[in-house]
Amino acid sequence: MKKSYCYLIPALLVLGACASKKVTTTTAPSTANAASAVNGNTSITNDGKIWASLWQQRAAEYRALCFQAYNIAKQRVDEGVKKVSTKPLAIVTDIDETLLDNSPYDAAQGLKNADYSDKTWKQWTDKAQADTVPGAPAFFKYAASKGITIYYITNRNENERGATLYNLQKYAMPNANDEHLFLKNGNSSKEDRRQEVLKTHEILLLCGDNLPDFNMLYDNHPTEENRTAITQKLQKEFGSRYIVIPNPSYGDFEGALFQYNYKLSPAQKDSIIRAKVKADR
Repeated sequence: MKKSYCYLIPALLVLGACASKKVTTTTAPSTANAASAVNGNTSITNDGKIWASLWQQRAAEYRALCFQAYNIAKQRVDEGVKKVSTKPLAIVTDIDETLLDNSPYDAAQGLKNADYSDKTWKQWTDKAQADTVPGAPAFFKYAASKGITIYYITNRNENERGATLYNLQKYAMPNANDEHLFLKNGNSSKEDRRQEVLKTHEILLLCGDNLPDFNMLYDNHPTEENRTAITQKLQKEFGSRYIVIPNPSYGDFEGALFQYNYKLSPAQKDSIIRAKVKADR
């Protein structure tokens, strides 16, 4: 899932899995922000981004969660191919933090006490040097070996197509071509693109790190309370048709936290986090 604002405090690392597209902004870090980063005084939000990236890169627990998710996915493939279907089977997967690991970008922005921006994100994806999420390449190659077609539905922009395909092809990902790569089409909702796949295939599994990767009920900026209620309603789908990969750095969970106001200053975001986090007082 492509990036959005990416803010997280260390205490939120226990959330394990969240994430979709970063909401775009072109705001550059201020001189004051840069100076505070040099002095080791980052905001709570950006300091949290650094910790989240560190956990993603270094924690064996992160790898274990990814392996757990893809081990379950493999079991579902083995079960699914035994069933009779009127259409060929497909798996729909997100890319960012589901298949490709962009934590070096998040860490770099955090260390500069800087927000996400379209410009810096594009500079990162143009390099096509993102590593893979643990367990992801082996799983998708296994699924393809069973005759399942892989579709990549991402909220990266069309001008990232070439670099995205190159990055996937570096790891010999199955079906990594224009026909099977659906980028953002002017709407961040992925439902229309999922429906395109359903015209020709039965979707066996959906893999993602952000809840809108799975169901349109998460579209249109639901509140934190509504996201929780929807998740409760869909609980049987998780581990069955929905395979969630942990992403502690960014996603719609933080959009909901900030009521989808992406113009908030770092100080305003920090204030919201202080008010909402459970902490011994």
